[in-house]
Amino acid sequence: MGVLSGLGRYFLLLRETLASFEKGRLLYERMLAEMEDIGLNSIPIVALIAIFTGAVTTVQTAYQIVSKLITPDVIGAVVSDSMILELAPTISSLVLAGRVGSSIASQIGSMRVTEQIDALDVMGVNTPNFLIFPKLVAGIITIPLLILMAMVLGIASGMLVGDLTGVVSSFEFLEGARASFRPYTFFFALTKSFTFAFLIVSISAYQGYFVRGGALEVGRASTRAVVFSAINILLFDYILAQLLL
Repeated sequence: MGVLSGLGRYFLLLRETLASFEKGRLLYERMLAEMEDIGLNSIPIVALIAIFTGAVTTVQTAYQIVSKLITPDVIGAVVSDSMILELAPTISSLVLAGRVGSSIASQIGSMRVTEQIDALDVMGVNTPNFLIFPKLVAGIITIPLLILMAMVLGIASGMLVGDLTGVVSSFEFLEGARASFRPYTFFFALTKSFTFAFLIVSISAYQGYFVRGGALEVGRASTRAVVFSAINILLFDYILAQLLL
């Protein structure tokens, strides 16, 4: 019963978030601020993880290829497909669930326990729309862009490491990547990126919005935001793969 109640409150919160909209200029300014917080401030950690993921994938793929009948360009195909199809979208989203999700939950949760949200409700403000909608739009715009960056950096670092270590030349790596690339794979990766972005922001906002108590509860809400976001990312990763592949 608690799960059903939670789902009901989650969907009702989403409905209120999309029910009405504030003035365009104010919304635009708040969206830009959220895009900076969610997107620009997340670039270093996403870039670092993507670079090392691509490098490690190249080294491990080369280690597993023991037959001389397999040409080195297979490494490029495996690394590029892995980064586009799974590693960049899923790993980047899990990292962002920790960085962005906990931040959103703590921001909104702090406003709830200090009664700022209650004050906005008294003034007749649609608080879900005012607080959550700019974050939701900013997340849906910036998180897929971060994942695209992770794909490019992961493939580039894999190619560079392959060239430096001598396991595969840049030319062979690119030949394998080009030969294995399929536009539908890229479309599937983008579909996952937008889905994961929506889940991270909406779940984290839900956890923060319904906090009750004090600072301790805000911390617990941040933890729940990260955990539930990560679980739903993995769950929807499987669901989308089952439906679209």
